[in-house]
Amino acid sequence: MKIRISFASFLKCLVLLCALGASSKRAEAQQATLIDNIVAKVGGHIILRSELEFQHANATSQGYKSPNLRCDILRSLVQNKLLLARAEVDSVIVEEGTINAELEGRLNQFIAQIGSQERLEEYYNKSMSEIRNDLRRSLREQLTVQKMEREIAGQMKVTPKEVQQYFNRIPKDSLPYFSTEVEVGQIVKIAQIGTAQKQAAREQLEGIRKRILAGEDFATLARQYSQDPGSGAEGGVLGFFKKRELVPEYEAAALKLQPGETSPVIESMFGYHIIQLLERRGEEFNTRHILIKPATAQVDMEQTAHLLDSIRNLIQTDSISFAKAAKDFSDDMASKGNGGMITLPNSPTTYIPIDKLDPSIFFVIDTMKVGSISAPLPYRTEDGKEALRIMYLKSKTPPHQANMRDDYQKIAAAALSDKRNKAINEWFDKNKDTVFIDIVPEFSTCSLDD
Repeated sequence: MKIRISFASFLKCLVLLCALGASSKRAEAQQATLIDNIVAKVGGHIILRSELEFQHANATSQGYKSPNLRCDILRSLVQNKLLLARAEVDSVIVEEGTINAELEGRLNQFIAQIGSQERLEEYYNKSMSEIRNDLRRSLREQLTVQKMEREIAGQMKVTPKEVQQYFNRIPKDSLPYFSTEVEVGQIVKIAQIGTAQKQAAREQLEGIRKRILAGEDFATLARQYSQDPGSGAEGGVLGFFKKRELVPEYEAAALKLQPGETSPVIESMFGYHIIQLLERRGEEFNTRHILIKPATAQVDMEQTAHLLDSIRNLIQTDSISFAKAAKDFSDDMASKGNGGMITLPNSPTTYIPIDKLDPSIFFVIDTMKVGSISAPLPYRTEDGKEALRIMYLKSKTPPHQANMRDDYQKIAAAALSDKRNKAINEWFDKNKDTVFIDIVPEFSTCSLDD
């Protein structure tokens, strides 16, 4: 049996455990005797034994069974590395803004999940700057592979006939049983920061800058005042970056500096910065910064609530559909293009098992009737911004065995995924000889053929 463990699934585990050097004490003990080495080379990319073993443990825990499971996983890893190698040849590049936005969202999510920046550093036994750098590299690979896969699969679609054929191929005794599922939408409005709040943040940073120019230590003040969860505890140090790896405003200001020089106050999407250039090394530069974010005042939240109430009234009086309102007004980029509907990570369907809902959503929709919309509720975005949102319960499906009537969307998504995977596998078979691939003798019996 051939399995294709997606790169996205691997990166989900890689980011949480492998790339950040974080694994449980039991896993650390199990791997303590493992001497890591290279098991395959694909162009300029390598696959480590630890990657293969971690994937194997992850697949086993998810119930994958195959007499050649390690070979199946190795093929999947080789395929992903080939996609990366060909992306370099074909100049497939992910925009730095996309990487930066994903990076900040993930970091804030990790910090929120574990409780604090200090606990995150303790858990991974790394500084925030090291965690940030590891995560950036992982995300760059993940997003590049995803972009390559989209280019290979193109605008692929499935017809109703193909969906039915896919469903008919599933053995009746293998049809999944779905628990209670819901479709939930949201319209998010980020509280707008007023001029007074922006001016206060700028003035605070101007005062800090004057203290630095007067001789106080930049790193000490960064630890005391910086609101960057990644670098503040490290004295503001971000580490070495290449051009176009940081937001444009930050990079432009940093590259104008001489080593040891401190920039004027600059504004970026994250807030206000002062920057000190530490060192240049070829095309790379190392900086530290102090970040101050404008505070959100209560009046802004009240105005946001009033706006959301107005949108809610328009929907309830049928003046506008929820989907159109989400598209026109929501500040949540992930859901506004999907009619405001929330999906699980890496899931194309809007149906969410109720036991997988975020608790903050579950306790709201648990008392709602299908078709109703909540009052504005406090919300914090993944990047830490204060916001409000209204929730919409579109549907609620009782537990049942998969069928075409109730689960067409999920079955169609699975059929489309299967079709895309076949296209990517065909691409791999056609292109695997265009890049040098070397596998160690231990795995020489593993076939790269699908």
